[in-house]
Amino acid sequence: MQHLIDKANTLMEALPYIRRFSGKTIVIKYGGHAMSDEKLKESFALDVILLKSLGINTVIVHGGGPQINDTLKRYGIVSEFVRGMRVTDSETMKVVEMVLTGQVNKEVVGYLNQHGGRAVGLSGKDGTLLLCEKMLQEIKGDDGSAEMVDIGYVGNVVKVNQELIQTLEHGKFIPVIAPVGVGANGESYNVNADLVAGRVAGALHAEKLMLLTDVEGVKDKSGALIPSIQLADVPRLINDATISGGMIPKVECCVDALKEGARKAHIIDGRVRHAVLLEIFTDVGVGTEIA
Repeated sequence: MQHLIDKANTLMEALPYIRRFSGKTIVIKYGGHAMSDEKLKESFALDVILLKSLGINTVIVHGGGPQINDTLKRYGIVSEFVRGMRVTDSETMKVVEMVLTGQVNKEVVGYLNQHGGRAVGLSGKDGTLLLCEKMLQEIKGDDGSAEMVDIGYVGNVVKVNQELIQTLEHGKFIPVIAPVGVGANGESYNVNADLVAGRVAGALHAEKLMLLTDVEGVKDKSGALIPSIQLADVPRLINDATISGGMIPKVECCVDALKEGARKAHIIDGRVRHAVLLEIFTDVGVGTEIA
């Protein structure tokens, strides 16, 4: 009997959060190990479908770096990276778009629908969902000088067509967005998926932005998880190297989303089954919250 009572208590713990988030929008960046492990893929799909059934609008932005790498290797195309961004010439862009919109996006949509969802796949080119401009990368020399480098068809999102997403939400669909943007002249751009998720969350004034990663969250210098960070503390934590390496762009993406209208941002461990539900529906939550 006790295990049944424990289940009832779990539901009661979730009740105030179900009430709070019903009708609100949550944007999830889906990537990393959660996209490659079959059990994690299933738990993620079920989490998203449960949220939608509870009246919580869920928008998914997915990555696809490993799949792009594999396909480029098969075509004999060698990738170069500048400050973590893939140099994307016209041939590379064709592969990136093919993989993200034609393979990965359809796989994610298919998996959600297979488990009972109503997912619709989009790229940033559909309905000019993600209007982009070319992104230049700053390279600093040993003498402290800085140079802006053109790395090809890598884009920065300047406008999100939130009406398209909201139309799908009102129709009880789950939008699944591939991070491919479109320029003013119709050209395709490769866009960082975290950046897209942040821009979308800001444009929709999302209740939450959630980045699924392959780490627990932001950690202090002793290696302990930092459960919550205030927006004003982010510059100090970057300057003293508490936030460093690949975590910097993720945190900066969260900061941009909050400044543009999202209410909270979370960096959580996508390797944990049902991580999305644990963050939303429990008192303790998981990962690092930025608010």
